[in-house]
Amino acid sequence: MQQILGVVGTSGSGKTTLLEYLLGQLAGQGVKVNVIKHSHHDLQFEPQHKDSARLRAAGAAEVMVASPFRYAIIHELRGAPEPSLDEQLARLSPADLTLLEGFKSYPIDKLEVYRVEAGRAPLYPHDEHVVAVAADHPRPDGLRASVTWLDLNQPQQVLAWLLTHLKKNSDNG
Repeated sequence: MQQILGVVGTSGSGKTTLLEYLLGQLAGQGVKVNVIKHSHHDLQFEPQHKDSARLRAAGAAEVMVASPFRYAIIHELRGAPEPSLDEQLARLSPADLTLLEGFKSYPIDKLEVYRVEAGRAPLYPHDEHVVAVAADHPRPDGLRASVTWLDLNQPQQVLAWLLTHLKKNSDNG
């Protein structure tokens, strides 16, 4: 079974910084990690004058750009619905873990990155899929016991929790 964890939080909470740390540490330990980053914005991957952009604009359904270093497939939806999470996951190569950023409403285990100064309400009080919170303030009173509280300023603590969470889920799967 594929291991999936959502990393959620408001803009400016530190999700990307934490993800960079976690990815570097996990890759260094030989853990293969995929990431799906969801965006509500139109995505621009190359300047309009480049061949791949011109071919997409001309009507190609998909354009693959490949080099000896990496490749990317750009798929134009052209009015079709956005692919489901399952469809997106199916397009990725196998990995030990897939981290999802920006899939707040999906019913998957989530790590919330939360900072009070971001100015938005947290998700964890109302989302039972938030299994852990990495925050820069102490655990609030009354939080359900099933939520692990982590110090965002101690990313190695978040990494340790993640590794334990992965092992627990693989033992149960």
